[in-house]
Parts: sequence; structure tokens; C-alpha cells
Amino acid sequence: MTSNHASFDVLCLGHASYDLVFSVPHHPAPDEKLFADNLLGCGGGPAANAAATAAKLGFKTGFAGYLGRDVYGDSHLRELTASGVDTRLLVRGNSPTPLSAILVKPDGKRALLNYKGDTQALAADSLDFTGITSKVLLFDGHEPHISLALLNKINDSKLPTVLDAGSLHDGTRALMDKVNYLVCSEKFALQYAGDVQTALAALATLSPAVVITLGEHGLIWRRGLETGKLAAPTVVAIDTTGAGDAFHGAFAAALATGMSWPDLLRYASVAGAFCCTQLGARPGLPDKQQHSRLLANWPV
Repeated sequence: MTSNHASFDVLCLGHASYDLVFSVPHHPAPDEKLFADNLLGCGGGPAANAAATAAKLGFKTGFAGYLGRDVYGDSHLRELTASGVDTRLLVRGNSPTPLSAILVKPDGKRALLNYKGDTQALAADSLDFTGITSKVLLFDGHEPHISLALLNKINDSKLPTVLDAGSLHDGTRALMDKVNYLVCSEKFALQYAGDVQTALAALATLSPAVVITLGEHGLIWRRGLETGKLAAPTVVAIDTTGAGDAFHGAFAAALATGMSWPDLLRYASVAGAFCCTQLGARPGLPDKQQHSRLLANWPV
């Protein structure tokens, strides 16, 4: 168990992996030997990518999660540090760093293969959050035990808490009714309720604010009695890997500033859109200047 004292704008708890991103001309057919046009190795994982996004946008950001004591874990740790992410709450162990092989086709669509080996979610007492404060907490559901331990510890309904609900699994089920910003993918919404509008209404009974991201079709949202939608910025998509993670990291960062709801959604949308313009999640995370330029060029 570790004990630390730190104050963050955004603290992200959840999954860290290492991504091997292959650019392929098409999805491989059965028994086909396919040659990749490009290969990129970089850190990944929803909460880790969100943390890197917020840090690159200029916010004081921490990450709590797990990396193995292997070459992939070492490489990912160097990336997080270089991005400006505080890693004092990172746990290292002998189980492998989760690994993802990602096949990216010319239209930017992707297929993923994940490997975790015997790596399990961290136990609730793996981290001591005494002395840790943050303006916003972001969870991705992949570390439910430490996430619930922190939520139970703070017991503060006024502290902004965000769940990146990428898919419906035990972790997101455990957290979805315990955060005040439930930010879901279209996949999650379809798994939960069969269609996005039904999901939006149902999820709004669990969380005060719900956003469902729809990729190139933008997003829909409900907050209290208000509902709305927002189109996505127009970009040339090369790879959609990490776009949702970038959206969530920017969303949490904007919450830390007290930004207005419409501006917050635009701020997060720009980060997600920019990520699609580069191969791989980490290279696509915008810095403050890149984000500002795309935001300024997006008509209101």
C-alpha cells in the first residue's frame, strides 16, 4: 500500500495498457497473411489516455492504476511521465501489462485484440488515498475496487465525478449510478438499452448528467430536465483509437475549470475529434495549442 500527499485538477483511475497499432489495407480474411503498412507502439487504456490528455492540455493530472514490471510497463511509464502525468499512485507488479493489438483500416475504423494474462483489478486496499485531493475524479470502470474505495472515502456529492462508460461490464455497472457525470459510448448505450434515446432516458434516472458520444455523429445529452445534442467537428479521420478517451480527459479537465455546459461539450468534442487525425491514441492527443486552433476554427 502506498501513501501520498498531492492535489490535482484531474485524477484518473482505471486501465493502463500498451498498444501495438497496425495500419492494414483491409480486415484480414480467414488464413490470409497480411502485411501492415505501418506499426506504432504506445501507451493506451481509457483512464491512462484521459490522464495524458488532461496533462497535455495544461492541467495538473494524476493517474491511479496498474502496470507490469515488463518492457511494456516501462515504456508506458516513461510516456506518462513525459506527458506530465503524476504517477505516484501507479502500482507496478509481476503480472503482465495489458496489451492491445489494434488493426486500423484506411477509413479509420479499427479492430482490437486485448490480452491481460493473469492481471486482475487492484484490491481495494492497494492504494491509500489519504492526503490526495482533486477537483475532478474520472473512472473507467476497469479498476472498480480502488474506485469504489475512493468514492466511499470522499462521500462528497458536490465533487465532480465522471465515468467513462465505454462498454457494459461489471466495473461500469458498479459505478454507473455513483457518479454525477455518466459519459457513455454509443456501444455502451446500445448494450444497456438497445437504442441511444431509450438509453439516454434510462441512464438519466441513475446520474444527474448523461452524455452519449456517437463518434462522427457527435453526441446527445441530458442534464436534469434539459436535453440536447451537438454535432462533431469536421476532421479527416485517420484512426479513431483513443478518441473517446481524449473526449473524457478533456471533459474532466473542463469540469475542473467550472466551464459552462455548452462550452464544456465543445471543448471535449474538439479533443476527441483531433485524436482521430493521427495514427494511435497517444500521438493523437492534442496539446493546448493544437486544441485551441481546432476549437477556434469550429463554427459555433
